[in-house]
Amino acid sequence: MAQRVRGALDDDDDESSKATSLELKPLAAPPFPKKPDDRTLQLGSGYRIAPSVEGFALTWNERRVVVVDGRAQLGSDPGNTVVVSEPTVSRFHCEVRIEAQRVLVRDLGSTNGTFIDGVRVREGYLKSGARLRLGNTEVRFELEGKRHFLPVSEDPAFGELVGNSAVMRQLFMVLEKAARTDTTVILDGETGTGKTKAAAALHEKSARAGKPFLVVDCGALPPTLLEAELFGHEKGAFTGAVARRMGVFEEAEGGTVLLDEVGEMPVELQPRLLRVLEEKQIKRLGQNKSTPIDVRILAATHRDLRADVNAGKFRADLYFRLAVVRVTVPPLRDRLADLPLIAHALLGELGATPASHPALFEEKFLASLSRADWPGNARELRNHLERCMLFEEQVPLGEAASTAGSSRTAPQSWAGVSLASARQRVIEQFERAYLEQLLERYAGKVSQAAKEADVDRVYLYRLLRKYGLKAK
Repeated sequence: MAQRVRGALDDDDDESSKATSLELKPLAAPPFPKKPDDRTLQLGSGYRIAPSVEGFALTWNERRVVVVDGRAQLGSDPGNTVVVSEPTVSRFHCEVRIEAQRVLVRDLGSTNGTFIDGVRVREGYLKSGARLRLGNTEVRFELEGKRHFLPVSEDPAFGELVGNSAVMRQLFMVLEKAARTDTTVILDGETGTGKTKAAAALHEKSARAGKPFLVVDCGALPPTLLEAELFGHEKGAFTGAVARRMGVFEEAEGGTVLLDEVGEMPVELQPRLLRVLEEKQIKRLGQNKSTPIDVRILAATHRDLRADVNAGKFRADLYFRLAVVRVTVPPLRDRLADLPLIAHALLGELGATPASHPALFEEKFLASLSRADWPGNARELRNHLERCMLFEEQVPLGEAASTAGSSRTAPQSWAGVSLASARQRVIEQFERAYLEQLLERYAGKVSQAAKEADVDRVYLYRLLRKYGLKAK
């Protein structure tokens, strides 16, 4: 499904400010009856030509870089794939990538802006020969006229993640390689895409499988509690510390720690995390000596940490230490062809079978799922399927779309629903709506919100985690 992309910032009505686009012809993909080679991808019982992208070149100041994997990150920092060492170019300035057979450029929150043929953009499409300006530096973009095959996994699944699309097969290939090492991985992508599932699969497929896999939500706790949660504390380290307590890094000895929403980690804690990554040692609060640890650290975020680095909200050295491997989990709208496969997996998780809920396994119903964009991604799809199971019928997609991201819309009919189930659903809808309004009224400050709600802060934090809501 086509996705509208933001164009120029300056004048949306000016015809000259409209981003241009170029349709790239996809490579044909007929079945391969013969033994496959490195250019083929197994799909079911047959083979198809592996995905490929057209290469492109970036030229500036008599320098030329050819990109063959469809993606390039430009900026002045040496960690970029294309380094433009100019004072007016931000550390992470912009990204150019081939997406849905078109070439997209996206500004990464740069100081001096990104321009396409003289028009400043946040996101826009490039055509061959376009002039891309970064600060005071002009970069010429040209399609190479040659396609390059992309390496993909032979497996249509990685842990609980499933997908036959090229973008998911590429993702699985990267995750498979990362699972064989202790490399730090950062998983980014929109909320609900399955980043936690990817992290869990990385752990289960690694040499650390069988050891603890612990998740810490860095956005759900205030700085002091988060620090104690990660590093632990000695008795008397602070008011209320009545006994020694190990932190998550110690509890996960030999295993893996996932720092979920790491972009929400307070700036004052980031140096401590950097030392853990570099020295493999921690100090509990109130402790003088260091304790060695053996854990693998993974991170997940829905934010673009590169923009946060440019804005001074996230340390650049910590970003590079976390993003040894950076993996983006794509949204559902970029892989709608995978929806029947994903729906099958989710229905299985929910306990549905073709015998118990035959209507939900019909080909027509599964195919109809691609008519929605699913802004809430797999989490929204799961909720929709659970709603269909609850009513034991195919709930219209229009209802799913209208309730996307909203907790305030209650079902219009309670036919066939037990009193207990109906009561629980209404309570949950009320709690989420109440918490959202409470956080909005107090700008996310939990202490003030808890005081008005007349509940303990710890209980309020528990409710916020339950509904995936963030506090300051």
